[in-house]
Amino acid sequence: MSLSEETAATRGRGRGRVALLLALAATLAITLPLGWMWNASRMPDTYSVMDMGVHDPGLTVAAAGHVSGGPGAHQSGPPVGSAGNGAPISVRDLTEKEGGTPDVRVRLVAAEGSVTIGPGVSVPGYTLNGTSPGPTISATQGDLVEVTLVNESVPGGTTLHWHGLDVPNAEDGVAGVTQDAVGVGQSHTYRFVLRQVGTYWYHSHQVSHEQVRKGLLGAIVVAPKAATAATTAADLTLLSHTYGGKRTLNGKVGEQRLDAAAGDRVRVRVINTDPGVAPAWVSGTAYRLVAIDGTDVNEPTPIEGKSIIVPAGGRADLELEVPASGAARVQLSGVSLVIGPTGSTAPTTRAPGQSVDFLTYGTPTPLAFDPDTADRRFVYSMGRRPGFVKGRPGIWWSINGKLYPNVPMYTVSEGDVVRMKISNHSNETHPMHLHGHHVVVLARDGKPATGSPWWTDSLEVPVGRTFDVAFVADNPGIWSDHCHNLPHAQEGLIAHVMYEGVTTPYRVGGSSTHNEPD
Repeated sequence: MSLSEETAATRGRGRGRVALLLALAATLAITLPLGWMWNASRMPDTYSVMDMGVHDPGLTVAAAGHVSGGPGAHQSGPPVGSAGNGAPISVRDLTEKEGGTPDVRVRLVAAEGSVTIGPGVSVPGYTLNGTSPGPTISATQGDLVEVTLVNESVPGGTTLHWHGLDVPNAEDGVAGVTQDAVGVGQSHTYRFVLRQVGTYWYHSHQVSHEQVRKGLLGAIVVAPKAATAATTAADLTLLSHTYGGKRTLNGKVGEQRLDAAAGDRVRVRVINTDPGVAPAWVSGTAYRLVAIDGTDVNEPTPIEGKSIIVPAGGRADLELEVPASGAARVQLSGVSLVIGPTGSTAPTTRAPGQSVDFLTYGTPTPLAFDPDTADRRFVYSMGRRPGFVKGRPGIWWSINGKLYPNVPMYTVSEGDVVRMKISNHSNETHPMHLHGHHVVVLARDGKPATGSPWWTDSLEVPVGRTFDVAFVADNPGIWSDHCHNLPHAQEGLIAHVMYEGVTTPYRVGGSSTHNEPD
């Protein structure tokens, strides 16, 4: 080989090494960050929600004082951090303070089996006392309720969460946050006073995206202490749930009916337990929307030719008068209820093209606190982006640009007035549910509310929309704040509101408890 040929070969080998090194560097530049993100996203076998995410204390604003108000406002005990010597308070100790003999005592036995939704039509699922939905819990405002949950055969354990009832934190029923899951052969007792009035529901909060879908749920109806002047002739609960792809009312497919005389005033309590919205409408007569998520609407007006959009987890109480001739029909997609004299009927109609705007419906009335002097201000911005969650690659829901578990831990103090801006920058709608509190909607996309105060615990946030809401931090604890399209929560769309000075001894995961709240 000549000198020139040897030099050329050496240069070629040098260029090859450089190319190889550049390729290796490029590969490392890609794989090392991916490997780091993968490793950072992995979750330990067991962890506390207190260790999750990013502490967010909000923007502290000087205020003249703290004023409690809104549905279910109450104190579970002394101010957080000031009990005794000011030591931290465990959620285990945030129990109902009222003792004595319960006014309502219920025993619910959870079991794996099949659910009958029509003649000869059964689907695999879970039951409570042999049925799904489970028994309706009926009580009166002020009652002390005691519910004992017995897990007969639900694998992996189960719990009960009291959706919309602002119970003390220890009774909230969230596995790994406020209690351990109730294993097969075990039981757990919940005790709380019903300080609110209205329509609510209960459901599992252990592997909830599966257990709720398969039937671990039921209705709760709380009557006022004294009958109102406008009494109703009939009061009916319509719990909507889809079993095996078939939508049902109160666990049954097909048309249902309620016999009622012409002129009778009827209240229909619609509960949506499915992941998506449930439009509800009435044909044959006008109707009024008298309550949203258990809270009365101030001076509701008659509605015709419009539907009510009930979010996942939400409730809407409708009131109508049976027409002088024929009947009225309350409809949800694929199911309906006919109300009228025996043998009467009403036509099935298409869903109206318009829906009632809760932002403007009803008449304004003052709030018991001033949202403009909020002590804490938070942002809950929902998005979607690629990354790793729990060690798995994918396109995931994000909160304030972060993926689970690096999501906000919104921190408040008891008595704070709290404002939150909730916006949806993802590609799907999200029904947002804050445990232990109701929020009042102040504005949508910057447009202030002009109707009755819109108190809600299940707020539908469509794609591209922004809501300003407020609440009073009057119920100490650690509270889930998540999307009630439950698979979304299981995929990371969940944050928490934590009161200063509160801790939890419970842990998510683990070989002994198997706590998996979502």
